[in-house]
Amino acid sequence: MKTLKDRVAVVTGGAGGLGRAMGERFAREGMRVVLADVQAEPLAKTVAECRDQGLAVIGHQTDVTNWPSVEALRDAALSAYGAVHVVCNNAGIGAGAEGKMWEHELNDWRWAIGVNVMGIVHGINAFVPVMLEQDDEGHVVNTSSGNGGVSPLPSTPQYAATKAAVVTITECLYGQLRDVTDKVGASVLFPGPHILRTGLFESWRSRTDEFAKERPRQTPYTTVEALEAQMKAAGVDIAYTPVEDVAERVVNGILADQFWIHPQSDRGDAQLLARTDSMLHRTNPAYLRPVPG
Repeated sequence: MKTLKDRVAVVTGGAGGLGRAMGERFAREGMRVVLADVQAEPLAKTVAECRDQGLAVIGHQTDVTNWPSVEALRDAALSAYGAVHVVCNNAGIGAGAEGKMWEHELNDWRWAIGVNVMGIVHGINAFVPVMLEQDDEGHVVNTSSGNGGVSPLPSTPQYAATKAAVVTITECLYGQLRDVTDKVGASVLFPGPHILRTGLFESWRSRTDEFAKERPRQTPYTTVEALEAQMKAAGVDIAYTPVEDVAERVVNGILADQFWIHPQSDRGDAQLLARTDSMLHRTNPAYLRPVPG
């Protein structure tokens, strides 16, 4: 895309964290923005705060696991603004299973796949036909993670597996779009290079009844504070990447038609090279052990 000014963006997972940061950054670029989120109250609060800043932002409560809900989001965006040029399929959850993966509830898998994978698929199916019919510039950004998109953390199988799927889905989308148009592009986003302060660790709060846990949880959910304590006890300094920095990279990546929106990271690059080397040489996956950063 040559410009974002006066264009329309839709961002899922937009009530806070990275989704909100992308929405605000798009609006400051002169875009009209639709923020979508499953949580109505945080979404309304975010939209009000954005409008107080003079930003052209509206909100629409959306459950990305539900196809009619995503269709309604598309229709609301078109009703409000008449077109959609940028779609960020950003809504994601951390699953929240406990124990070994063979002990995980099937609903832990269903929930992660419903949000992290089918949420992407629903966004593509709802918006890409509209973007092609417009015969105008457009771009789709799908949010993945180095955890899965590059190599998995064995302790988070649902999250890692679904984020790996996001990469493959986006690669296929990119290839198919290139077959039919040079106007609509696609990118896969790897936030980072460090941990982001988002609502990912509290995603259990948005778990709908359809994917409810089947038995009481035995251990507390991981929090940012608990993670910090674990890292400190292990003698590891924890670093954070501001969500605003990631949002800036997204804007630049769209304007540059950049498929891999992937920050420079010595640790991440080492993981990527170690996994590739293991595959090329048919060795067992030693890269699953932590790589010095």
